[in-house]
Amino acid sequence: MKILYFYQYYATPKGSWGTRVHEFAQEWVKQGHEVQVVTSIYSKSDLTASKFIEHQRFEGVDVTVINVRIDNKQPFLKRIYTFLAYAVCSIWYALTAKADVVIASSGPITVGIPGLVARYIRGRKMVFEARDLWPEGAIELGLFQNKILQKIAYALESRCYKASSLVVALSIGMRQNIERRFPDVKVIDVTNAANIPLFATEKPFEGRGVIEKKKYAIYTGNIGVVNNSLWLLEAAKILQNLGRNDLKILIVGEGQQRELIEQGIKENSLETILIWGLMPKQDLVGLIQNAMVSLVPLKGTPVLDTSSPNKFFESLAAGIPVVQNTQGWMKDFLAEYQIGFTLDPNDPKQLAEKLIELDSKPELLAEMGEKASRIASEQFDKDFLANKMLDAIVEATQ
Repeated sequence: MKILYFYQYYATPKGSWGTRVHEFAQEWVKQGHEVQVVTSIYSKSDLTASKFIEHQRFEGVDVTVINVRIDNKQPFLKRIYTFLAYAVCSIWYALTAKADVVIASSGPITVGIPGLVARYIRGRKMVFEARDLWPEGAIELGLFQNKILQKIAYALESRCYKASSLVVALSIGMRQNIERRFPDVKVIDVTNAANIPLFATEKPFEGRGVIEKKKYAIYTGNIGVVNNSLWLLEAAKILQNLGRNDLKILIVGEGQQRELIEQGIKENSLETILIWGLMPKQDLVGLIQNAMVSLVPLKGTPVLDTSSPNKFFESLAAGIPVVQNTQGWMKDFLAEYQIGFTLDPNDPKQLAEKLIELDSKPELLAEMGEKASRIASEQFDKDFLANKMLDAIVEATQ
């Protein structure tokens, strides 16, 4: 089978971003399928390009790179422009590339445009992969307020779902949301995956002389409003006020609020929070494995309760309990298996107190970490989930 995959954020483990598409496509190629991914340049990816269009190859996966740069620091309107630019350029491949099945992986919802072109003009089977509920999320977070554009975006979302032979949602909550609004659409959930061999194999610890094993909580990813990053800063202030400078919050990433947090660190002379820049995933593993807990904070809003962040799965695979603050499926999952904690997204004191409490309970953390590693291996292995998605695609498109 020839699979054409439209996805804007392709990365390998050498980058600082999720590798789901790379790993799934790699597994499908091993099984004899042909996969062409059409992508762009994301600031957290390891991809680079010197020409406007470049054809690259990664472990058997044909990657077509459209040299449109996307960065979370870009103003919202600039990001909308980059989304549209990618979608328009991708139409050429929707019209010309050989394909039996076309996968459009959103967000943003504009990725659905080349998928729809392939579906309606070339008669190709379409699969829509919903990584988040776009545009609902952007609207709920106040990022997308123009009423006319909202109607256009919702219409595009509806058409993408209805035109697809299969919709793949990245969390149980997303699947339930889509099923409720589009009861006639075939939807399955295939969560983000974890590279078990990478995250479960012990890696060197590089604390740079400022953090000690099991004396820090780690956050990896975007530093911004959606990620509730100021919650971490306020918790660090409380830790320091309580005299617990031995405990640290380590942020590894980049984003819109990095400078704001760095300013807060400087103004308050904080020793309890550190920011390290982007780091290749393969170099990040040792830091995650030796953390006390992994932090998965998000802003307290209903649409984010359906989120499926890579760091959640990777942390469990590394054998590290998770502290998060959504009220959806992640809360239920951590409670069911007793491998993490859910805190109030608006109460940083809870986080500071939880870190102090857990510092006195290393046996509990070790027990939870062992369970987390086992459950991740059973439920979130990248090859298992790649085959789950492929089997559903084959069934839905025959």
